[in-house]
Amino acid sequence: QVQLVESGGGLVQPGGSLRLACAASGFTSGLDAVGWFRQAPGKEREKVSCINLRDGSSRYADSVKGRFTSLRDSAKNTVYLQMNSLKPQDTAVYYCTAAAYTRCSADVFPTGGDYDYWGQGTQVTVSS
Repeated sequence: QVQLVESGGGLVQPGGSLRLACAASGFTSGLDAVGWFRQAPGKEREKVSCINLRDGSSRYADSVKGRFTSLRDSAKNTVYLQMNSLKPQDTAVYYCTAAAYTRCSADVFPTGGDYDYWGQGTQVTVSS
């Protein structure tokens, strides 16, 4: 029904920036929210952000607040994660997820189990 493809990962120096893209195809009109997760080697999977596709509202984990921004481009069926001031501890595989009938708001920050679709992941490495 829905396919997600992440892109934009790569190697960047500390303090640099990357923009990840999550392109969706299929029945995208039924989606309510897109989330970003990351998992570093030996670490637990961590939720990074979510964005409400209807009104653009977004939430962020404390570890990335003020540095990461999730943006939507409805015309392209794409959500971006703009990552600035990158730190070595941001190194991880980043996944985008999408869900129908799931809220992302000031009151609701969905977990992994709330999402219906997952992308394949893209590697982000922050190193000098």
